[in-house]
Amino acid sequence: MSAMATSQFVAFDLGAESGRAVLGRLSGSRLTLDVKHRFPNTPVQMNGALHWNTPSIWAELKTGLRKAAGVGETKRPLKLDGLAVDTWGVDFGLLSRGELLGLPIHYRDKRCDGMMQKAFRIAGREAIFKSTGIQFMQINSLYQLLSLVKAKSAALECADRLLFMPDLLTYFFSGKMVCEVSIASTSQMYNPVTKTWAEPLLKKLGIPTRILGKVTACGRVLGGLRAEVVDECGIDCPVISTAGHDTASAVVAAPGEGDNWCYISSGTWSLMGLELDKPIINDASLKANYTNEVGYGGKIRFLKNIMGLWLVQECRRHWERENQSYDYATLTKMAAEATPFRCIINPDHEPFGKPGQMPLKINAFCKQTKQKSPSSVGEYVRTCLEALALAYARTLMNLEQLSGRKIDVVHIVGGGTQNELLNQMAADATGRTVITGPIEATAAGNILVQAMATGQVKDIAHARKIVRNSFPMKKYEPRDTATWQKAFERYMELVG
Repeated sequence: MSAMATSQFVAFDLGAESGRAVLGRLSGSRLTLDVKHRFPNTPVQMNGALHWNTPSIWAELKTGLRKAAGVGETKRPLKLDGLAVDTWGVDFGLLSRGELLGLPIHYRDKRCDGMMQKAFRIAGREAIFKSTGIQFMQINSLYQLLSLVKAKSAALECADRLLFMPDLLTYFFSGKMVCEVSIASTSQMYNPVTKTWAEPLLKKLGIPTRILGKVTACGRVLGGLRAEVVDECGIDCPVISTAGHDTASAVVAAPGEGDNWCYISSGTWSLMGLELDKPIINDASLKANYTNEVGYGGKIRFLKNIMGLWLVQECRRHWERENQSYDYATLTKMAAEATPFRCIINPDHEPFGKPGQMPLKINAFCKQTKQKSPSSVGEYVRTCLEALALAYARTLMNLEQLSGRKIDVVHIVGGGTQNELLNQMAADATGRTVITGPIEATAAGNILVQAMATGQVKDIAHARKIVRNSFPMKKYEPRDTATWQKAFERYMELVG
C-alpha cells in the first residue's frame, strides 16, 4: 500500500451496555479512529424473558453508517472500503427461510438456570469439555439451546438456521449468512481440535444440528450492502466478516511482541489469556475451568472469563435506583480514597452474575464469609476493583502453569483501561509490568481484520505494529507487592 493512500473502514462494535460506530482511517503505518455514533444497548423484559432490542440495535447501526459516511452532511459521502460488526459472545437469533423468529434472548435470562447441571447429567461434564474445550458458564449457547429443547420451543422447531449476533447483524447488512469461527467458538458447541461442530455432543443433548451453518474463517469479503440498505442509508460499500467476537477483535489489537505476554480485554467482562497455536484441553485446564476460543488466523485464545466491571456497573445502577447518581470517574476517586481490603470477595460468585442489588449481594457474601461489609460507596467500589485485580493474579498464575510460559507483561486493552486505579491494582496484584491501550481495541482490531481481508495490511504482526505506531500506551509497574501478596493469600482461601 502506498504510504500516502488512505483506506476508510467502519467498525460496529457492540457491547453488553452500549454500541458505537467507529470510522477508521488507515494511512501507511498509522490508524486513526473516530467514534461517529454511540448508543445504549438496553435489553427489554417482555413476556417473561429478557430480550435484546434487536430492531433498535439495527436502527442505530444504520444511523451509525450514515454518520460515519457523512451522508447528508456533504455533497458526496465518503468512499468506504468496508464495514464489519463485532459483538459480545454466545447469544444468537433463530431464522426460518431468512426470517428472524422473535427477538434474541439475553444471556443473563433466567432460562439458563439449572441447564448446565442437566447437560452434565445427560452428556457428562468431562465429555463436554473434551469435545469443546470451553469454560463452563451457564450463559453459553449450548445451555441456551438446551433450555429451548427442554421447553419444546416452537421457534426452535421451526428454525432452519442459527446466526450468532454479529453474523445476524452482518446478514441484515449483506443478505449473506455466515458462521464466523471466533463467535462460533464461544458457544461450547464447536470442537477446536477437529475444527467442526461437536455434533455427537449436540445430538446427545437433542440440539438440532440442521440449524448450524458451515464454520468459516474471519476476514472474508462478503459483497456489497443489500439494496434496501443502500436506498435507506444512501451509500454502498463492501461488507466484511471480521473477527465477530469482540474479544477476538480486541486481541488482534493487543500490541504484544514475542511470547511472554498475556492480555486482558477489560470492560463489562474481563477476559484474560494467551494466544496459542493449539488448544489446551486436559484435566488441568478442565479443573481450572479455562476456555479455548478461536481467534484470527486460527490462533487459540486460551483464556478465563472474569466477571469484570459488571460489578461496579451493577452497584452504580443500584444506587441510581435509590436516587444516588455517580459517574464512573467519581466512583473511582471515592474508591481510591477508601480503606484498602476492607473485605475480599470472589468476583465470579454466581449470584453476582445476575442483574440487580449488587451491594446487597456483596453484603450477603461478606456475612457468609464472616467479613465486615463495605460501609461506604467508595468501599463497595474498591472492594470490586480489588477483587478483579486478585482474580487477575490467580489467572496469571494458572496461565503460566497450564501453558508452561513465563509471563512478563500484561497488556490491558479496551474501555476498562480508562480506570487507572484498577490498572495499578493489576500491576500490584500480579507483580508484573502492565501496559494499557488502546482503549478502542475492539474497534481497532475489527478494522485491522477488514484491512487484512482487503489486502491493505499484510498479516497480524503488521497489524500489531500499526497499533503500536498509532495509539498511546501507559506503563504501570508493581508497587507494595507484599501487602497484595497477603491479600492474595486471603483471596485464595476464599475461592479455593
